[in-house]
Amino acid sequence: MHILHWRKSTYSGDSSNCVEVATAPSTIHIRDSKHTTGPHLTVTPSVWADFVSLAVRPRPQ
Repeated sequence: MHILHWRKSTYSGDSSNCVEVATAPSTIHIRDSKHTTGPHLTVTPSVWADFVSLAVRPRPQ
């Protein structure tokens, strides 16, 4: 098992209203920064890349 090194976006500053992400060789882990000891999601790198590409896409007005 790999030790996960969690990080959050620099855009969030000192806020705890965000998600944290940790990468492992074949998985991406996502957790709520307010509940760091709670459960987290685990997805493949391709699923994470799809999510990020949709999240940064401009929304129709």
